[in-house]
Amino acid sequence: MNTVLRQADQIRPVADRIGSDDEAIATARRLAAQFAARAAERDADRILPFSELDLLAQSGLLAITVPAQYGGLDVSNAVLAEITAILSEADGSIGQIPQNHFYILEALRTDGGEEQQRYFFGRVLAGDRFGNALSERGTKTVGHYNTRITRDGPGYRINGRKFYSTGVLFADWITIFALDPEDRLTMAFVPKGTEGVEIVDDWDGFGQRTTGSGTTILDNVYVSADSVVFHHKGFERPTTIGSVGQIIHAGVDLGIARAAFAETLEFVRTKSRPWMDSGLERASDDPLTIAKVGQIAIRLEAATALVERAGHKVDAAQVETTEEKVIAATLAVAAAKVLTTEVALEASNTLFELAGTSSVQTGLNLDRHWRNARTHTLHDPVRWKYHVVGNYHLNGVTPPKNGAL
Repeated sequence: MNTVLRQADQIRPVADRIGSDDEAIATARRLAAQFAARAAERDADRILPFSELDLLAQSGLLAITVPAQYGGLDVSNAVLAEITAILSEADGSIGQIPQNHFYILEALRTDGGEEQQRYFFGRVLAGDRFGNALSERGTKTVGHYNTRITRDGPGYRINGRKFYSTGVLFADWITIFALDPEDRLTMAFVPKGTEGVEIVDDWDGFGQRTTGSGTTILDNVYVSADSVVFHHKGFERPTTIGSVGQIIHAGVDLGIARAAFAETLEFVRTKSRPWMDSGLERASDDPLTIAKVGQIAIRLEAATALVERAGHKVDAAQVETTEEKVIAATLAVAAAKVLTTEVALEASNTLFELAGTSSVQTGLNLDRHWRNARTHTLHDPVRWKYHVVGNYHLNGVTPPKNGAL
């Protein structure tokens, strides 16, 4: 049965402030240790991580990309991606949920007005969370929308239906993407609990089961004019909106790959039996197994390095947002996303190849890593990233400007 959720008034303490990149990494590791303890149980029983998201917001980690002029840490994108990977290794769903939150903050930084930035960045520093009402089903492509925003006196009305609303169940603000009468994409901030907003917990994917990526129904929802950002502007000139969103996705896949690799090592060391023709006493002494483990380890190392390098290129493009630097960031992030996608799928598949038949027992729930990898890596097709990178190098074609690059 689907569950309909509405916002209740909440009183909670102001979030902590994180003062450095090192503190941010340490905080992520501390939380990840807590989140990992029940990750398999949450996945198996689809227990939504409300308390975990409260801890994440209270820690201050959700405010680390707020610009320094508004009181934030303005963390490097390399650090942001690594923190995402740390959280995703503990629980792939928890690692993914804030992705839209950080994408929205980057869009606000890029195209929001001064007062909008001051207010909403302030809310994030206090511990507020943004959820994403972006994607829709039944449109021509993922980049098309039926949801509409129209003028109503001093404000606007929004009508439509969204799916894949990742983070909305756990959010304080619903960020609605809708087309205006000129078919320009807008981004509107609406407090959860606003009249006309209905959130349906109907996400039934076989992976990333606790991201809460269900339906958001918008029935004549009123939004004030000062809460609307003209998001289309971010794709009419070079910006880093897409790169920031995509490097976080790469971090999610990297974390899932690390989790699968760690499970492989533990199972092969402690539970797997050697093959009968090997003449060995332990599965971990099998030279073919050792070589395969080395192959995954090397690819994980390469993926980690590429994500870090891409993050620094995004940093450079944020500081000096020229076409040249934005293209360099776009290509580097695309490469990182390709490699993390491939290693997540390979590592989660290799887990069963090396661990053997006993690893598929339902009670172990090791398949969650493959299910999470296969589900999350479907966000955008890797084959088109190869095309974008190849077309630029071969034909000098500038990568398209959208949220998937």
